[in-house]
Order: sequence, then C-alpha cells, then structure tokens
Amino acid sequence: MVRFLIKRPIAVLLSFLGLLVFSVLAIRHLPISLLPGIEVPSIVVKVDYPNNPARIIENSVLNPIRTELNALNNLKSMESTATSESGVISLQFNYGTRMDLAYIEINEKIDRLQESLPRDMDRPRIIRVNTSDIPIIRIQVTPRVGTDFIELSELTERVLKKRLEQLDGVSIVDINGTRSEFIAINPYRAQLEALNITESQIEQTLKTANQELGQLSIKDGQYRYFVRMANRLDDIEEIKKLPVKNPDGDVVPLSRLASISFEQEKVQSYHLFQGQESLVITVHKQANAKMTELTPLVYDAVELFKKEYTEADFDLTQDQSSLLNAGISNLSTSLIYGGVFAFAVLFLFMGNYRLPIIMGITLPVSLIISFLLFYAVGLSINIISLSGLALGLGMLIDNAIIVIDNISRKRSEGLGLTEACISGVNEVMSPLISSVLTTLAVFVPLVFLNGLSGSLFYDQAVSVAIILGASLMVAFILLPLLYKLFFGKSEKRINEDSAFFRLILRGYKSIFKLVWKFKAVSLAVLVLLIPLAYLLLNSLPKTGLPEIEKTETLVTIQWNAPIDVAANKARLQSILAEIPENTVSESDIGLSQFLLSISEGSVEHANLYLKFADQQQKTKIEAQIAAFLSQSFPEATFEITDAPNAFDQIFVTEGSYFVAKWKNLGESEPMKPAMMTTLKQTSEQNIESESIAGKGFVYENALEGSIDTEALSTYGINEGAFKTALGNALDGYLVTEIRRFGEVTPIKITRPQTDLQQQLQQVFVSGARGEQYPVSRFVNFSFSSTEKNITADRTGIYQSLEWDEISESEIKILTSKLPAVASQEGLTVDFDGTYFEDQENLQQLLFILAISVALLYFILAAQFESLVQPLIVIFTLPLGILGALIIIYISGATLNVMSAIGIIVMLGIMVNDAILKIDTINRLAGAINKDQSTDYGAQLTAAIAKTGEIRLKPILMTSITTILALLPVVFADGIGADLQRPLVFAVIGGLTIGTFTALYFVPLAYWFLSRKAFKS
Repeated sequence: MVRFLIKRPIAVLLSFLGLLVFSVLAIRHLPISLLPGIEVPSIVVKVDYPNNPARIIENSVLNPIRTELNALNNLKSMESTATSESGVISLQFNYGTRMDLAYIEINEKIDRLQESLPRDMDRPRIIRVNTSDIPIIRIQVTPRVGTDFIELSELTERVLKKRLEQLDGVSIVDINGTRSEFIAINPYRAQLEALNITESQIEQTLKTANQELGQLSIKDGQYRYFVRMANRLDDIEEIKKLPVKNPDGDVVPLSRLASISFEQEKVQSYHLFQGQESLVITVHKQANAKMTELTPLVYDAVELFKKEYTEADFDLTQDQSSLLNAGISNLSTSLIYGGVFAFAVLFLFMGNYRLPIIMGITLPVSLIISFLLFYAVGLSINIISLSGLALGLGMLIDNAIIVIDNISRKRSEGLGLTEACISGVNEVMSPLISSVLTTLAVFVPLVFLNGLSGSLFYDQAVSVAIILGASLMVAFILLPLLYKLFFGKSEKRINEDSAFFRLILRGYKSIFKLVWKFKAVSLAVLVLLIPLAYLLLNSLPKTGLPEIEKTETLVTIQWNAPIDVAANKARLQSILAEIPENTVSESDIGLSQFLLSISEGSVEHANLYLKFADQQQKTKIEAQIAAFLSQSFPEATFEITDAPNAFDQIFVTEGSYFVAKWKNLGESEPMKPAMMTTLKQTSEQNIESESIAGKGFVYENALEGSIDTEALSTYGINEGAFKTALGNALDGYLVTEIRRFGEVTPIKITRPQTDLQQQLQQVFVSGARGEQYPVSRFVNFSFSSTEKNITADRTGIYQSLEWDEISESEIKILTSKLPAVASQEGLTVDFDGTYFEDQENLQQLLFILAISVALLYFILAAQFESLVQPLIVIFTLPLGILGALIIIYISGATLNVMSAIGIIVMLGIMVNDAILKIDTINRLAGAINKDQSTDYGAQLTAAIAKTGEIRLKPILMTSITTILALLPVVFADGIGADLQRPLVFAVIGGLTIGTFTALYFVPLAYWFLSRKAFKS
C-alpha cells in the first residue's frame, strides 16, 4: 500500500488537502459545550402548595403521585420530601432509559391524577435533568436609587428576557427575585355592618363585573359580526366605581365599602447581589450551540443594556465558559509547545532542519482531520473530548517520531530514498497498529461502565480512537511522502545522528554493558521495584478532581426556626456585614422562582455564594462565617463548601455515605422524637462513628388549631363554610383576575396586618338564622412539635439515620444487628447510601480492568505469535506507574482523575516502545541461522544490544518532546494549569524514571523468558 501511494504524490496531497477543507467546514458546524450532551437518567416532580404544612402536602399530593408513578418502566429509585408549602419527588431511572419517553409518560400520569389533586394547587412541574440545563452565565440586575423594583421586574421579564432569548443559541432564560403586584380590596368592617352588606356580596360583584361573554355574534344580511363586550375592569378607577346593592335597595360604590389600591404580592424569595436586593437572570444554551460563540453575545447584550436601561446596574457572574476555555487553551498550549520542542529535539538529535518541518506539518494535519471524524460520529467539542485529544497528543508525537526515525535509519543503512520510505514505514506498521489497539483496549471497555461514568468515558474513548486513527493514517501515508519530497532524489548514504545523540548513545552502551554483566541481579532489582509501585499506590491520598485553587465558596443555611423570608434576609445581611467589600456575593433566599430549580426550597432556606480575591482570604472568611453562625444562630444547620462548577452539579453523587431507613410497620405516620433518640442510641452502641439525624427526624414547633365542632352545631354553622371562612381569614384570598394579552393582575380581598386573634375577630361566619359570628369564637390554638420534613421512597414514609464517615467493618455490624433492633420496636429497616453504589462500581471497574488486561494480552500475543512475550510488555507497566507515582509523591499532589489520565498517556508511550523493541529483537533474532551458529547466545545478545541502540533515539525524542511540551504547565497559574498539573507530574515521572528502568528491563526479561524458545 505504501509503495502504491508514495508513487502518486499529487493524488495523496490533493486527497489530504480535500480532507483538510472538509475538516475546517466540520469545525465550523461542531457544537461547542462545556460537557457532552449526556442524557441524565433523572426527572424531578416539583410541587408548590402555598400556606400548607408538610403533612398535608405528603398526604394530599405526594403520596398519590408516588403511587401512580411507581409503575413507571425502568424506574430505579424514587425519593420524595415534603416541606411546608412545597414538595419534591426525585425519580432515578436505569441508565439507557429513553428519558424523552419517560418524561411523556410521567406527564400523562400527572394529567390523569389532576382531578384527584387539590383544586387550589398549581399543576406539578416535571423537570428533566440535563447537562444543558446548567446556566452558562448569570446576569445581575441591581436597581439604582429611586428605581421602583416592581417596574424593574416587569422590564426584566417583558423586555430583557425576550431580548436575551433572541440571541442565537439561547434555549431558556430564567429569572429569580422578581416582584409583582395585585389589586387589594380591604373591606371597611364598620361600613359593611352599617349598610348590612356582606363580604361575599363584594366578592360576587367583582366576579360578575369581570365576566367575559363568549360566543356572541350578530348576523347582518350576508355578514356575521363577532361581538366582544367591553370589560368593565380595565383599571383600578373602574373597580372603585362598581355598584354594590344592599338589602334595602341602596346602591353604594365599592370605594365607600373598601380601600382599593395596588399592593405588592407576598414576598417568598429574595435575591441579593453585593448585599443589595436585585434580580438574577440565568442564560441556558441550546444543546447544539457553541458556548464560545454564545458567551460573547451575552456580554455584548449586557453592554447594550447598560447604555439603554440606566435605571439599573448590570453585572455578569459565574461564567461557566472559563472551564471550557481552559481546556481549549491547554490543548492549544500543548500543541504549540509540542510543535516547538519537537522541532528543537529533532534538530538536536538528528542535526537536520527538514525533519522538524515535516513534524510541524503532520501534527496539525492529524489534529484537524480528527475534527472531521468528530463531526462524522456526532461528537461535540467539550471538556471531555478535548481531554481525549490531549491524551492522544503524546502518542501522536510518538508515532510520527518513530516513523521518521525508522526511515532515517533505513537511509543510513544505505537504502535509496524511496525504498527507505517504503521499508521504514512497513517495518513499524504492524507494531504501531498493535500499540494503538493496546491503548484502545484500556479505554474502550470503560465505555461499558454503568451510569454517567460510562457516558463520560464514551466521549473520551472515541476521541482517543479518532486522533490515534488519524495519526496512523498521516504517519503511514502523508509522512513518508513528505519525507521523500523534502529530501529530493538523493540516493547517497547519509548519517543523520547528531553529535549530541552519539554522546548519549555512548552512555547508554556503558550502562548496558554493566547491567548485562550482572543480568540476574539487575533483573531481580528491577522486579523488586514492582511491589514498590503497589505500596506507593496505597499510601498516596486519593481525590476525585485535583485540588484546584478555588476562590469561590457556597454557604448553604437552614435556619430551623419559624421565620419568614424577611427575617431570613435580615439574618443573611448580618453575615454579609462581616465580609470584606472586595468580595463578590450572591444570595438566593427562600423559595426559588427559577423554572428549572429542583431544590426542595423553603422560606427558612438560604444560599450564599462568595468569590474571594485569593485562597488565603477564602479560608479566613469561611472560618469567620462558621464561627458567626455557630455563636449567633446555634439552632441553624449550615454547610460551607467550594462553590460547585458544572462538573460537580452533574457528576457529584448526592446523599450520605451510609443510610439506615426506618419505617413504621402497618402505619403511614412518622415516628415521634423519642423514638429517634432510642434508635440513635441503639445504633451507636457497637460502633464509634456518630450518626446524623436525617431530614425526616427534624422537628419544629408549630401552631395547632382545633375547631369547636360542638359550638358550630349549637349555632347552626356549616362546618365546610366555617373552614372556608377560616382559610380566608389570615392572608385574604383571590377573587378574580384581569387578563390582558398575557398580563395577569390578581384582585384579592385582603386583611389588615394585625395579630392572629384580631384577624380572626374581623372575619365573620353566618349562623342558622343569619346572625354573624366572629371566627375566633370557634377555634382554639396551641403550640406543638411536628415534623419539619416528611421523607418517603417507593414503599412509603421513612425516617433515617445517616453516616458520612464510617468504616466498612462498622457498616457490616450495623447491617447485621439493626434488623433485629427494628423488629423489637415494631419497625423495618432498609439500608441505602453511596457506599453500596461505590461497591457496585468498584466491582464493575475491576471486572472491566480484567477484560482490558485480557484484551491487551490477546492483541500482543497475536502480534508476537507468542504466549510468553506479551508478559514482558505487561510487566513494564508497573515500572512506568512507579515512576509516575514517585514524582506525584515528591510534588505533594494526589492520585486523582487527571493524574490517572497522565499515567495512561505515559503507559501508551511506554507500551509503544516495548512493542517495537520486542518486534525488532524478534526480527533480528529470526535472521540468526541456528544450524550454522556456534554461539547462539552471543548472537542473541548482540541482537538485543543492537535493538536497544536502534530504539533509543525515538524513545528519548518522544519522552523529551512530551515532557518539554507539558513542562510549562508546572509553572503556569489559573484553573487550567491546576487541573493539568497532576497529569504533567504523572507523565514526567513515567517518562523519566519509568522509561529509564524499562530501557533495561525489556532486554533482560526477553533474554530470560525467550532464550530457551529461540534455542529450541
């Protein structure tokens, strides 16, 4: 194939030119996102039922919905939490479920349930969890002095939101912190009594005046005209003039019977920016939109807002594109430095300027063609696929260097230019293909991991396969052709080893002679290094992502006190008063107004986001906030963590490490506080770890009312009418709404803000003879302790004890002893938590790694036609891992996802070298004539020594080029450098210590394992 193509330079060059043109076009159409478009198998059902406690929401709303949804296909788990005024049901499905169909099915079931749910409750919201639902940026809208907040809310909802939605690539614009108003009708109690007019007459007058007449038409000859009756409730002045008639026939305008004015709706949430009440707009991108193009459009739009709407200040916060830009910047930096250092190293080792130029052409060509294949398989450019490209970049350089070196060696042996190109490529084609297959053998099985981990590795594995495939195509087809074109038609024998390399080669030979003199001892020392890798692996601290210098903090607070949202705001502002002015702060207080919010929410809840100038200030202020909250609000529970980025929001596992769920046998009632104390003491008898009470075991003081039904019966009052009057007595109630082209203005009858007893005295209920009695005569109130949250799963209500830190031995004790405790108390206990999921994932990962090793062995056995030689390659891997772990340990880094990726990059290069070494030894040893040979051992030694000299140059060039390309990251600043630094340490360690040891391990192992086979 190489001979055929190298003789057709025009066809090959034009073909690659065409591929590059199509690749550039493909890049323009590739979606650019922070994360791949992963279909998260999760749906949330959100319920809002104002002025109702957790018990009513559980019994009347969540329980019927759970019962209906329990029959959903592929439903893995279901958890619900009822709190005051709201409830959430979280549905987790088996991975691979069609979430669009599940979403439709849930909506159908909710529609069927609608008739049985409370009529005064809004329809439950069904929210799909998607990676594209994470906002790419937040816009803060802060009113200036003198600006009416309600008018600013209308501007934001009607103008700013629509202008942002018009930007190309925007899917949803969400808002929190808005205010609205309504028309308040506050009856004058004395006038109503004097004129003998009831509150219900005012209500009926308003409803009648606001009634629309539909289906009214008039026929005039051949024409028919549809008639719209003018609505009398167009503005507040017309409402004041509405006539109300008393029993004596007197007509009185409504303005004489009640005060009528615009009032602000009851505030259930606040958003603060820099301590000042403001609004926040979140912008969400479409799945196929390019984040790198959309974010600048948002910045431009905000600049226009600043000029056109001077009544407010605009600020941009939490820009998620910084992570993606860091990934793109890292790849670009690696490519630039890789190209520059490849040029320098090739020139240093070979003393020829044309070879680096060939490398400088082939590396970008491989990368650009990769994007065409991205488009073909439907991948997007995201932080995961970019990491796959970065993974393949090291092996891309390695493949090119190996081919160039082998062609150059063939020329130095005296072959003509064309034959050197053909022979040089053909000789390394088989081992390079095997090397790529061994790398894919590690990656591809990881795609079959369950859940989001499998999706994460899918993009990475496919991108690695794409760039390695593209690099092989370029190395086997374009590179030899460029070599031939650059070096012309010169057929003379050349020597392309520089003086620098000859110096290194002399050093290598000296060490090789010493090692070979003591073969058994040298091999024993190298083999004894392998267990050291295992010891280091266990001693290194392990984390998920690298320790990034984070300057952002999230404080989550639950006050655990019966306060309203205004008191919540005041408490939060007292915290903000302790924070330096140069700190950026955002606060979401109370019930969230975001359409895509999946949090449970309550008026007692608050989130505080802080961005500090540096890490030191962050640590200091976090300690101050913790101390302030502990001292000032001891009953509050709070958590201070690093502010989550997009990765954390999608891939972090929620919930405690180990959970014991307790349920009442045969009862649907939650347990009393005394039972919690008993279970907690019993559970902790045989273990040292202390449990935390779950949400279901949190109680609060509540005002409990009891109706005197005997008194109602005595006075002839209907109990249903009394309950309706009692419900309307406190905050008032909605009468009707004025609707004008999407604008809705509620009209409500309100009550003056007084204490509870006075409010109840101002609302009357009619007796059997028409007498009016105050509601306060028939209801009594007392304080009692009640559950704050009601938690439930598929089988019903439960209350939990949870452990965030507990040993595996203690878990075994609890799982064996707690069922007996539950049986004694008339309960059942189930166990849950991330511990069980981690165990399942670990077992699956070990199984997949075993498959990877088996695939690696099969590929190498097929390459070498030997069952023994693949073991040499496999046993070089621990030496590379040891080198990586030593540098990670010395640098003080942790073993994390990025360092693991670095180890895989390094092992790919080391495997490449080992495969080529064994392949070359096999070829040289196969040329030995065993029948005529008097000393086969000496000739085998010479073949092994010769192979080491041949392969020394490419492995050194690859290692030095890769290390130098990554080295600038060690000294760089920023989130991108923080993410990549553990990867760089792993690669540097493996390609220095690991490569040095492997240089001598492979020939020694080959000698001892393969000598007898060759002799036979």
